[in-house]
Amino acid sequence: MTMPTGVRAIDLMMQIPADDEPRRYDFLKPLLLDKESREQFDFPAQYMFKDVPKTLKSNDYLAIVLDHMDRHDIERAMIGVDHVGTDGSAQRALKEHPDRFFGCYAVNPNLGMEGVRDLVRANEAFGIKAATAFPAGLCPQVAINDKKFYPLYAKCTELDIPICICAGVPGPRVPMGVQDVALLDEVCWFFPDLKVVTRHGCEPWTELAVKLMLKWPNLYYSTSAFAPRHYPKAIVDYANTRGADKIMYAGYFPMGLSLERIFKEMPDVPFRDHVWPKFLRENAIRVFKL
Repeated sequence: MTMPTGVRAIDLMMQIPADDEPRRYDFLKPLLLDKESREQFDFPAQYMFKDVPKTLKSNDYLAIVLDHMDRHDIERAMIGVDHVGTDGSAQRALKEHPDRFFGCYAVNPNLGMEGVRDLVRANEAFGIKAATAFPAGLCPQVAINDKKFYPLYAKCTELDIPICICAGVPGPRVPMGVQDVALLDEVCWFFPDLKVVTRHGCEPWTELAVKLMLKWPNLYYSTSAFAPRHYPKAIVDYANTRGADKIMYAGYFPMGLSLERIFKEMPDVPFRDHVWPKFLRENAIRVFKL
């Protein structure tokens, strides 16, 4: 049950820092009604995280990220790409280091068919390996099983890419109902060929998430935004029994967790020996077709 050495990890949630880091969360401002979130927090879920990484100003944030990845034996990382036509650090990372980074694209069901076309353009431009969605962070919010999502789910199925979707109580102080884990049941039923990968924990419904993963072959779980010491017991137990092929590593650097903290705590996770390589890389290679 010891974390093995020499297994190069694949991180399913990372981002390249930027000079305007606080503006990353501007999309949430219309939904934040409490004074602390609106006026004091740099990071919408700041109250939940200790020691949020502070990246020093740099002319080459990409080099900083690559150095962190090398120090912690991370072979590849999935990063979000912006709209086609913008010139950002993520696009540079994908272009200059295709062996280290692969892209995902955040979809917005409120845009209707234009949102579907945006997803197609991102796929054509960057060869993205997944779509992502934050139902509680959309304005207006859109539930996981809302029919507004259906054209995007259908397009992901057609493109044969997973949808990585936040499920469970969101960290930012916004309503949670649209991310109820029970809503995944309908999506997995109606789209049996769509690979659905949950993000951000599924709490407090982790036991239900396990039940749904047992039920639906196309449902998976990633550990994004959770420090290893806080991985839910139900998820660890499931990985050690019937779910070794369903649970995947995802970090949260630099948004809320440092890689130093993640990999300092990781060896204490009680995964069985056969689970570690699947958790750290093999499941990601299979599900995201890497």
